[in-house]
Amino acid sequence: MPYNHGMAHITLVLPFALPIPEFAPDLVRALDAPALGALLSRTNSYARVAADDSVRALPHEQWLARALGLADNRRPALAAAAMRGRGIEPGGGTWFIVNPAHIEIARTHLLMADLRTLRLGEPDSRALFESARPFFEEAGHDLAYGDAQTWFMRADDWAGLDTATPDAAVGMDLTDWMPLGAHAAAFRRLQNEVQILWHSHPVNAGREARRLPPVNAFWLWGAAGAARTRAPGPLLAAFDAAPWVDALADTQASDLPAFVDGLGKNGLDKDTILVCGSAAAPAIGADWGGWIAQMGQLEAALFAPILEALTQGRVRTVSLVLSHRDAHAACTTNALAQRKFWRRPTLDRLL
Repeated sequence: MPYNHGMAHITLVLPFALPIPEFAPDLVRALDAPALGALLSRTNSYARVAADDSVRALPHEQWLARALGLADNRRPALAAAAMRGRGIEPGGGTWFIVNPAHIEIARTHLLMADLRTLRLGEPDSRALFESARPFFEEAGHDLAYGDAQTWFMRADDWAGLDTATPDAAVGMDLTDWMPLGAHAAAFRRLQNEVQILWHSHPVNAGREARRLPPVNAFWLWGAAGAARTRAPGPLLAAFDAAPWVDALADTQASDLPAFVDGLGKNGLDKDTILVCGSAAAPAIGADWGGWIAQMGQLEAALFAPILEALTQGRVRTVSLVLSHRDAHAACTTNALAQRKFWRRPTLDRLL
């Protein structure tokens, strides 16, 4: 998408905005979102694409990595670009994203909790980071601090490790999602050492007193060579998105209606990708009432203002990328398509 003077093209990336098939009919009936219906129904193009099961990343993550030029063999290669987004120059070698995590023992398997529910603040994250760093360094790996949820590890010889994104692994049997490859055993050894270290760490004693889950593991993914940078292209904006998206983003859309109002003016006349993750947490937690509430809020704060900007000519074209675990749907519309009055706005494309 080249730079465009005047009217811009905007792509809305909406993780988990596709309801899962078994509940989709009931959820779509309960959702009051006429602007979203118009954007989905009156289109120039539409496609639904099944997930690539050979890549251990969710469909919207694969789409975004490709759009940003940050995919290696279709796998998200995000670490170096995310480091630069956090003001860290990778230097050389291969880097991974490291997320502090909570892993629990279910009856028959291990589960990782949604990282959004961890509620790990800066002081606690820094304390855990500093305690773990000597163990990483003893294993030959530099560790760098990005933010409370996002650290980075250098492991040049682990470059071929096949890892999964945290949102792909969350709530699943972790046996199927742990790193694979020649250095998987080395990863497990380091993980075990850190788990033992953190088991009795004062941070976790404090979290237990506040009835928060202990930070008892880390998740490793997103390997990229230090030279890997984002491809030239659209502005990347983030709203309520995963920390790695925030690290890559050029701007934070803290107020959605104000952000949409600025499109086509105030310097926001560049083609834009807006990643809006509001539906992710309730969908991952199977809180479908919460999912409907979040989608309703997006109807008022995002879909209706975007539709108005499109019909008023402040935006040239709008694309939507909506996903669940197993597929993503992509469509594009413009002002001319929105004049197809004979196409009744419907949410059927969410089914």
